[in-house]
Amino acid sequence: MANVFSKVAADTLGISDIGKIIDPKDFDKVDGDDYIFNEDQEKIFFVIKSKADEYIFTNYALLHVDGDSAVSKKRTVQRYEYLEYHISGVTLETAGTVDLDVELKWYFNDIEFSVDVDKKQLEQLKDLYKALYEIGRIQSIYRNQRQDDIEALNLANDTFSKSILHMEHPAQSLKEIALFNQQYLQTIRTNYRKRDFSEFFEKYINN
Repeated sequence: MANVFSKVAADTLGISDIGKIIDPKDFDKVDGDDYIFNEDQEKIFFVIKSKADEYIFTNYALLHVDGDSAVSKKRTVQRYEYLEYHISGVTLETAGTVDLDVELKWYFNDIEFSVDVDKKQLEQLKDLYKALYEIGRIQSIYRNQRQDDIEALNLANDTFSKSILHMEHPAQSLKEIALFNQQYLQTIRTNYRKRDFSEFFEKYINN
């Protein structure tokens, strides 16, 4: 009974939420490993595990294995693909003299994440901080380039629409410009959307 009370008290005080960074040799032992798309060359690069939650960073996504509490076996698996979720607001708060943990925060679009980690593992957490910050920076560059190209395309289309009635074969010209737009937008999606961020994890993690 006392043991159960201790666990509940730890949940209430937040002590059980201090995460540990998992050694790569033990990646296959975490719950989230079962949800990795190994068939599509997905690879785990970093894992933070508390009694209730797991944060698994792969080359394609973040998997959050969300537990109700430290004493419940119920889990919800949520996946955040870098293709769809842009990283921003990455911050690392180091520990004070009496603190037991350090805190890493970031956003995926408008969703805020905050993870507490044992302060003894600060150096490893710094590596993850750098990887996430750099991924967010590249995503921002791609987003701005994509937006600039779309604005340029819209301007060209506006200029074209003002002159199409004076063309010899307006219907054919309209069909050709529609095809061009389709191909151009496909090129934008291909050039400025990145799924695999292996190179950034390899550069900063365990370097």
